Amino acid sequence: MRKLQAQGVHHITIVGADRQTSIDFWEGVLGMPFVFDQPNLDNPNEGHLYFDPGDGRLITVFTNEERERVHDRTPTDPGCVHHLAFAVSNATFRQAVERLDERGIHHSGVKDRGFMDSIYFKDPLGLLIELASYRFEPPHGFTHAEVLLEAHKLRVEREDYNIAPIHLADAIEQMTLSSRASLSADRTPKDPYNKS
Repeated sequence: MRKLQAQGVHHITIVGADRQTSIDFWEGVLGMPFVFDQPNLDNPNEGHLYFDPGDGRLITVFTNEERERVHDRTPTDPGCVHHLAFAVSNATFRQAVERLDERGIHHSGVKDRGFMDSIYFKDPLGLLIELASYRFEPPHGFTHAEVLLEAHKLRVEREDYNIAPIHLADAIEQMTLSSRASLSADRTPKDPYNKS
């Protein structure tokens, strides 16, 4: 038995209502360019809109002009999608509350997740959307996931409840130490300010 090795998210497809609501939300609120449009090849009564979330992947939406918009929270039963999270820059995240407020979009306010900050709100059809901004940058050549894996190991080793900035900083230091060569034989911390 062998795995079917995934190499990333190809796209996520959402069941939408009318075409214009989808365009107005995905492009008009979240800034995702509307890049492709064709019929749903499995259902000729639906459109299939494609949006670029900024990382080369796609968010697609099946639309139908006959479908009514439903504002209730989408189901969160087992097997259902709880929410979609999108990365935003720190600069954009710092403007999120103000920009959602000026549109009258109800939101959670900023949530401290230890390794990132989040804010939640619903799309016009009740799907929970998260805007997320990491509190760290990985060392060159590493990904956020690799830093989180190392920070998790440190958190567990120290028996801490959740990942905090100290775990991230220590993980980044360890990753840099192990991946970057130095002419120094001793790379332990030093105090150059207290020489006597």
